[in-house]
Amino acid sequence: MQRLASSRRLLQAALAPVRAQSSLSAAAAAAAPAPENAFAAAPKMPPFDYTPPPYDGPRAEEISRKRAEFLSPSLFHFYDRPLNIVDGKMQYLFDEDGCRYLDAFGGIATVCCGHCHPDVVEAMVNQAKRIQHSTVLYLNHAIADFAEALAAKMPGDLKVVFFTNSGTEANELALMIARLYTGCHDIISLRNGYHGNAAGTMGATAQCNWKFNVVQTGVHHALNPDPYRGAFGSDGEKYARDVQEIIDFGTTGRVGGFISEAIQGVGGIVELAPGYLPAVYNMVRKAGGLCIADEVQAGVARTGSHFWGFESHGVIPDIVTMAKGIGNGIPIGAVVTTPEIAQVLTRRSYFNTFGGNPVSTAGGHAVLKVLEKEKLQENAFVVGSYLKERLNKLKEKHDIIGDVRGKGFLLGVELVTDRQKKTPAKVEIGHVMNHMKDMGVLVGKGGFYGNVFRVTPPLCFTKEDSDFFIEAMDISLSKL
Repeated sequence: MQRLASSRRLLQAALAPVRAQSSLSAAAAAAAPAPENAFAAAPKMPPFDYTPPPYDGPRAEEISRKRAEFLSPSLFHFYDRPLNIVDGKMQYLFDEDGCRYLDAFGGIATVCCGHCHPDVVEAMVNQAKRIQHSTVLYLNHAIADFAEALAAKMPGDLKVVFFTNSGTEANELALMIARLYTGCHDIISLRNGYHGNAAGTMGATAQCNWKFNVVQTGVHHALNPDPYRGAFGSDGEKYARDVQEIIDFGTTGRVGGFISEAIQGVGGIVELAPGYLPAVYNMVRKAGGLCIADEVQAGVARTGSHFWGFESHGVIPDIVTMAKGIGNGIPIGAVVTTPEIAQVLTRRSYFNTFGGNPVSTAGGHAVLKVLEKEKLQENAFVVGSYLKERLNKLKEKHDIIGDVRGKGFLLGVELVTDRQKKTPAKVEIGHVMNHMKDMGVLVGKGGFYGNVFRVTPPLCFTKEDSDFFIEAMDISLSKL
């Protein structure tokens, strides 16, 4: 009770500025557009003080036609009737008809401060008015200022930043740095992990869903320390033995590095078993390798308890990669390492035309300032813990929920048709997603079997949003 009371006080403090901005008078709330509810018993969406301007662009049908004709056939979309999203503000999105949706996906764990956060928009607009792009061959304070602020968020000697355009690029560079620095080609990654879709990162990715039949060499995939589906439950050190066996039997005894997420995102919000990372980091370093933390989804305050996901495991990596949340939707990624390791890139000319673009770095710097000013990491911890608690209550009510996991605003809800056999509820999750959308809630899905809800909202998500989300999911599960 004491802990709950303390959490409530933290919650009130964390949400005070958001509540102040989001309050609506009864009349204004009634005037705001609301989504079409498919169910008579649909819950009431929290009020929000914003009405998008009228949209007079192409309709969903026309956009779908153009996508089918001019865009890659590899693109896919959620929902039976795809949404045409035309506007966004903080934790809400709006479609072509002005209907409001609660965004519990955050553009795949990307929007951290909130859609179109005024401070981030202002920083980018002001920079764009001066110069949109030049080159890092010239000096510009935006990239240097952001790198300095980012380095201040890192532990140990992690203080040298190289900017990229995405998480895939960041992980590609990190893998190359590890191989160059150690002189070893062998990399160890985790089964069920996802690190990108270029040549090197596809090799490190360990799900057949995301791998093409192209040359992928020098990567060994270790047992995934999955507390829910793994062979050893939550015993991290038992899983770690597989890494030592890979080193002993699959390599020369020396490796280039080890890469992992602290919480697997695309893999279905899978937390690594406790004790795993410290044991593996020790093994890898004894074999001469570098430890790479992929923080593309778990980083930038999303887990709430720490700014970086790896921090909750009590380890300090040699290289950290990031993207997504660091830009709040701006295409930007980064690799951060030590001054010594960074020297390997001086052996040849290594360059990225758009990495460190002034507009992107100005926006990224604004993101760090907003996170601090609005205490969004604290909000992710307090409200995220509240939401996870409510999801666990929902699990007690609905047998189809097999597992609830994750931290902060990186949460997973796995649906199964049989709790004992853990049979993936692949079809059912689609029905629930469509029902929730019809009630104004957007949520992601993932996992190897496609049966895990990925709950990764903007970090300004409130307790009231959480209650609305739970009600919508409850009703939707009850409709199965």
